[in-house]
Formats: sequence, C-alpha cells, structure tokens
Amino acid sequence: MSEVAFGRTVRLLTQRSTTWGDFRIGLEAVEKATGRLSFEPNVQYEGDGISFRRGDVLFGKLRPNLRKAWLADTDGDAVGDFHVYRPMPSVMTSRYLAYVVLSEPFLEPVIASVYGAKMPRADWGEIRNIKVWVPDAPEQRAIVDYLDRETAQIDAFIEKNEELIALLTERRAAVVDGVMAERGFPRPATLNISHNPSIPESWRITSLGSLLVQLTNGFVGPTRDILVEDGIRYIQGTHIKKGKIDFDRRPFFVTQEWHSQRPRIHLREGDVLIVQTGDIGKVAVVPRDFGEASCHALLIARVNDRIIDPEFLGTYLSSQFGYRQLTSRATGALHLHLESSIRSVPVVVPPLEVQARIVREVRERDAQVEEAITTSERLIQLSRERRAALISAAVTGKIDLGVAA
Repeated sequence: MSEVAFGRTVRLLTQRSTTWGDFRIGLEAVEKATGRLSFEPNVQYEGDGISFRRGDVLFGKLRPNLRKAWLADTDGDAVGDFHVYRPMPSVMTSRYLAYVVLSEPFLEPVIASVYGAKMPRADWGEIRNIKVWVPDAPEQRAIVDYLDRETAQIDAFIEKNEELIALLTERRAAVVDGVMAERGFPRPATLNISHNPSIPESWRITSLGSLLVQLTNGFVGPTRDILVEDGIRYIQGTHIKKGKIDFDRRPFFVTQEWHSQRPRIHLREGDVLIVQTGDIGKVAVVPRDFGEASCHALLIARVNDRIIDPEFLGTYLSSQFGYRQLTSRATGALHLHLESSIRSVPVVVPPLEVQARIVREVRERDAQVEEAITTSERLIQLSRERRAALISAAVTGKIDLGVAA
C-alpha cells in the first residue's frame, strides 16, 4: 500500500460519443456529497457527451466544492461539466475510487486549484498530481464494504430526519389556521365581504385594498448590472422564508445612489412584502432593522395600522386561506405573477387587541415547531459531517479494519 499520484490510478476519458445513447446524464442529476442521483436523468439532454460504461466514476468538475460524483451502474453519456474516470484495474477498484473522489484529502486540493471566477472548474493537470492512498485490492474491498454499511446507516438516519422536517413543516403551515379557527374565524367557504353573520359584531370583513395606504411594485428590471459587493440591502423573493426575511444566506446590495433614485421602493418597518413572481404568495413583514432597503419583484403593501396590525395581516395572508386567495389572483400565461388585483382579497379584521393576541399565539406555537425543525436540521448537518469524516478517514488508512497486509 502506498500513496500515488491520482493520474496513475485512473484514465481520464475524453472521447465524445458519436451517437446519443438511451441514458444521458447532466451534472444537476447528481446529489451533493452522497454519490447518488437526485432524480432519473433526462434523456433529452442536448449536446454531445462523453461515453462512459458501468464502473466508471463521473466527477463534477464545475464548482467541485459541490462534491458531486457518481459511480455509474449503467453505460451512458455524460453531458456537460464532468470528468469521467476509468480506474486502472490493477491499481484501484471502481467502488474504492467512488469514495476517494468524495473524500476531503482529494477534494481540498481540487477546490483550491479551480480556475475561472464566475464558473470555477477543476483542472485535470492539477488533479492528476494529487496524492491518494492506494492499499491492495483486499483492503480496498474491506474499506468499501465497511463504508457501504456505515454510510447506509447514516443515510437512513438523515432520511428519517428529513421526513420529520417535512411533517413539521406541514404542521407549521397549519399553525396559523389552527389559531384562527380557535378564535372564531369564519370558514373560507362562508366568507363574504358584504354579509357574514357568523363573526362577532366587533369584527368586520373587508377587502385588502381598503386597508392599504399604498401598494407598490418592487423593481422588476434586470439585476445583474446593479448589484454591488456592499451597500443598501436589496430584498428578493428568495429572501422570504418561513414568513420572515432571511437575508444573510445570500445577501444582495445596491448602491446608495441607485437606491436614492427610487424612493417608491424604499422599505419601511411594517411593510408587508408579497412575492410577486416565482414562488408567488409568500409573505413577510419588514422588521425594524430593515428600514433603508430596496426590493426586487415584491409587492409592498403599506397598511393603515390604526385598523390592522401589519404583523396580523402578514399572519393572515400566510394562512392556507390567505395564500389561496393571493395565488388565485395570479395572471400570466407563461410566468404567473401578482399585481394590483390582490386588492380584492377578502380580509377578516377583528379588533386590534384580538389581532395582537392572535399574532402572539401564532408566534408561540410556531417557535415550538421551529425549535424541533432546527434540531432535526442540526442532526442532519452533523450526520453529513460524520459521513464525510468517515469516508476521509477510511480512504487514508486511519481506520484499522484488521485486514492482513
């Protein structure tokens, strides 16, 4: 057993297929870091591909930090940004190779050597010189059998937690509706703006438009040329998650000059933001620390807070009924979007003290569900880290499997 240059263990295939086979795979079909396919590959991929056969390993050379690799279990064509590695049978087995290319000792130098700022790609000239640990065939088989068992258990644990998160997410979506039902909100089927005797006398049903001070479209032009590294925060639909603005994960900024020239889309505390295109109907309320921000492709609903609490309106529109009412007013044949027609959405308006109580109860129950979701997400992250560490340790000889030399 010894460390050898990666280029001495595999052959890089570069021959383009002359005919399109039945099985064609693109980079998006490969899951991150698991070595599995995320969905059935689309046989309609355009362009020539590199022919591969069962036992070859496909490695995603575009953005290798995504850690995409797949051990082919059939013959086919690799379309797009793949390296196709064929192991040299006298040196390395296919199954061992599949784990090697997902290990950190292999990936770290690959990621460090990428070229291209916008579309970083791995370079075979660098990869082939990376040192990898190559034990003899019996130990390779023992390592692979061990990793297959251990990673299967980890993957099963991850899958169960993902299922739990899905169930909790469904429960979270029902929190608002549950609280409102307890507070005597009329059933959606009976909701009528002009007449609804089922609600208390102090409540009323009106249109969203009657509650607005202003309804404004966020900027809808191209964004590629206006974004900068730092400046005024620029909120988009991708930032609206779980009824809140999640800006830190992928922040966007515009210049102070660009922002100053567009006062109509300046956000204020209490503005209700409604996603206008894409994942339409998602809602969030602008918190205090997001004043002095602009937004893209969002409807900005500014309400009369003497009649309705913005937090209550955001909660109401996040209910199953409110969401359906918003999305039912979408227009557009190819790309659905929301416009001023949302003014007709019916809104149940209880007294302000009842509104505040409902918001408080929803927050309390939502916090319990969110804590459970966060716990499961953390367990998944720790499991993925454990999986990666296990692979790295095994393919560098740090786990003694008791195989005789």
